[in-house]
Amino acid sequence: MNENQSNNVDNTLLQKFEQEIWNKIPHIEETKVVNPTPLVDLTEDFKECAKSVYKLDLGDNLKVYGKFDSTLLSGSIKVRAAAHIIHDAIISGKLKGNQTVIEATSGNFGIALGQLSKIGMKVVALVSRKLQEGVFKELRNENIRIMDLDMDICPAPGMENKADELAAKATAGNIRSQLSELGFNPEIFDINIQEIEKLLAKQDIINLARFLAKIYDLFCPEQYDNELNIDIHRTVTAKEIDQQLHESGDSLENYQIICSFGTGGTSGGLSQYMAEKYEKKSIHVVFPSPGQDVAGIRTKAKAAGLSLYKPDTYAAEHEIDFEKAKFLLKFFVDKGHDIGESTALELFAAMQMASSGINKKFVIIVADGIGKYRKNFEQISKNKIPMTVSLEDASSTVNDYDRIIWVHTQYTPKEEGIEMLAKSLGVDKSKISVPKARTINELLSTQQIPDELNKELDGSKGKSLLVCMAGNTSLMTAQVLASKGIITQSLNGGITNLPAGRGKNPGEFIKAATE
Repeated sequence: MNENQSNNVDNTLLQKFEQEIWNKIPHIEETKVVNPTPLVDLTEDFKECAKSVYKLDLGDNLKVYGKFDSTLLSGSIKVRAAAHIIHDAIISGKLKGNQTVIEATSGNFGIALGQLSKIGMKVVALVSRKLQEGVFKELRNENIRIMDLDMDICPAPGMENKADELAAKATAGNIRSQLSELGFNPEIFDINIQEIEKLLAKQDIINLARFLAKIYDLFCPEQYDNELNIDIHRTVTAKEIDQQLHESGDSLENYQIICSFGTGGTSGGLSQYMAEKYEKKSIHVVFPSPGQDVAGIRTKAKAAGLSLYKPDTYAAEHEIDFEKAKFLLKFFVDKGHDIGESTALELFAAMQMASSGINKKFVIIVADGIGKYRKNFEQISKNKIPMTVSLEDASSTVNDYDRIIWVHTQYTPKEEGIEMLAKSLGVDKSKISVPKARTINELLSTQQIPDELNKELDGSKGKSLLVCMAGNTSLMTAQVLASKGIITQSLNGGITNLPAGRGKNPGEFIKAATE
């Protein structure tokens, strides 16, 4: 730190931050990582799960460790990056105690930033109501000021520049109102309305957070592009795991590391460490299947648009069906392991590799625990039909559905879209219903079933197929309906994943909803 920086540092804020946050999380003192999270041997439970749930005998010479970052302050691995970025901002003079921190978040990073409320700082999180209910609850528990946007942080593929101008204006008005309620001067917003509407038209919530930080003199951590997000996992997380393995006479050099993809920080930092120290690629990055909504992590298609996505540095990428992995989640949570949905995908990928004999030694990054996802977890049962279904399976049993129902809060299919969906499923288009977008918005906002949707769901066969853009909204709708005892299935990947729709501009068969 140079003299000018030193004179510009808010030392009171720095002292509070280090005392309340920095000293309670893993960091390096001299040459050693202090406050490490547990590295737990999961081998026996892993083998038992494989045998009892999936009928797989994984044999001998297997070793599976779980790196339990679910035990961290704020309950997730995201506190590592959040604390590193904030610490750097304070000691470089970029962040003062009287500033507000703002960020676009899918949940865990915002919850981690919420730790700043303990030292008197304010945090604004731009989030989507598409987040699971438990995530919203934890955000509120951290005293974060939530700005609720009815847009995904990463929009459906191909729709990034297709949002309707009227929808962008409506969302801008909603943001203006929320900013005013939070005490921000709306006149500043009005002066910059054109740029804000441009960002909303592209559904670019990541850059919207940055722009609001700029015009209101806030601090934005820029987690999706910040190289410090990678640096913390290269310098601390990877070294910490290696340190723990060396203490037991082993080395990270001998292991495959499996993590999921949120922003790319964890996979990027671990990859750099293994390349620099052992000159090898050992990082396996796990994604949910296309269209599946798993605990705020990215599908592979959505990861591809982020700057920290660096597939050339990975050993492999794996797309895992959560409908299969969820029984593994239930097994491990019932055994007393605090793991979240993304960890279930990672363990399932490890099981596939171990079963094929490709690898036998794994470290699983347990990014968070089950707490936020408890409501969904309670619905997992071997006796229930899968909540998501492939096009092949849906079309083969299409006569078992009363209706095929379009569900989305922003978009509605054109006539061409309805015909494409009907042809893909092998049904007459009269079997497809399109409720108003505001009806689905009401369902997801209130967790109650509007009368219009109730009528659509009423049928003699007792089951409907839900379809949306990419499978996210339909899955959330199915989860709400399941909590009310109503059986539906979500078409995996949505309309944009239909063979007839691939490679096309979604604007050819989808339009912005006007009601």
